[in-house]
Amino acid sequence: MILNAYIHIPFCKSKCKYCSFVSYPDLSRKEMYLRSLKSEIEGRYGGECLETLYFGGGTPSVLTVKELDELIKLFDITRKTEVTAELNPDDADFGYLKGLKAAGVNRVSFGCQSFDDEILKNIGRRHLACDVKNAVENAFSAGFENINLDLIYGLPNLSLKGFEKDLENAINLKPSHISLYGLKISEGCYYYDNPPENIADDDLQADMYLKAIEILSSNGFEHYEISNFARKGFVSNHNINYWNNNSYYGFGVSAHGYENGVRYSNTCELEKYINSSYKPENSHKLTRQEKLEEEIFLGFRLCDGIDVQKINEKYSINFSEKYNKILEKYKDFIIKSEKGYKLTNEGILISNTILSEFLA
Repeated sequence: MILNAYIHIPFCKSKCKYCSFVSYPDLSRKEMYLRSLKSEIEGRYGGECLETLYFGGGTPSVLTVKELDELIKLFDITRKTEVTAELNPDDADFGYLKGLKAAGVNRVSFGCQSFDDEILKNIGRRHLACDVKNAVENAFSAGFENINLDLIYGLPNLSLKGFEKDLENAINLKPSHISLYGLKISEGCYYYDNPPENIADDDLQADMYLKAIEILSSNGFEHYEISNFARKGFVSNHNINYWNNNSYYGFGVSAHGYENGVRYSNTCELEKYINSSYKPENSHKLTRQEKLEEEIFLGFRLCDGIDVQKINEKYSINFSEKYNKILEKYKDFIIKSEKGYKLTNEGILISNTILSEFLA
């Protein structure tokens, strides 16, 4: 049974310079896209009562309340279903947020990125720091309690002190959740072809990340996943589902899903998606070994780490024996936890290197 769904809304009013996600700054195809999206959902959704529903992008807030409401109504949800919408701060006036709340959205995520107006301008964001403050205030006024802010560390011209100021400004707005992402310049974004000056090196990004853990942990936030911090009771259930390696639907252009042991992805081409038969473009049925590796890789993203007993029973192995050499090699970075093993904060900094060794 699949209890979680992700919906990709691939439109933006403008493209940020660091963004390599599948998104289009031209809204002329929006109506056609929504028709195709509804057809895909109606053809593939099995009618389960969902635990989480997540609208990501792109910028879901380019949709009207009516358009989002029509999509939400395609699913069986209850008041307990976590329904998240990613929003740009400058789209989030009180009326819009009140409408989303009435439509069933109960968690909003604002793409804040920084509180430095000059940096926001340079990276191609449309909003100002004051727009974030107004958006959060509007969200509270509209009845939202579950509010996330996204921040990016390592941005061009962002110093360690500047990032500490960003964290302070974010905390002062009293969100229930903060997500932190280190700047990564990937093929497909403006910065890939036009490298910015004064970009943070790996050492500065590491200092920023460790400082964030220190500041947020001392201000009532639990560091529960590599990139995520939450006040008590406000973890992202949708993302927890990913890291617990459970199934989920993926709807929309470029969306990924995991159903019945099969990882799949839709086409990244907007026109092709609009004119498609709504079948995933790529799919792969995982082997038992691949499932084990994903369980380990995803589990180590959680700050509680992996549950060894669960893995041993599920895959008929002795984890500690099977991976003894790796555990010994990285004994300063992988430590015993209540249920198994977890990465230290320093281990998180080199997690890609460590976790690659668990791959056959």
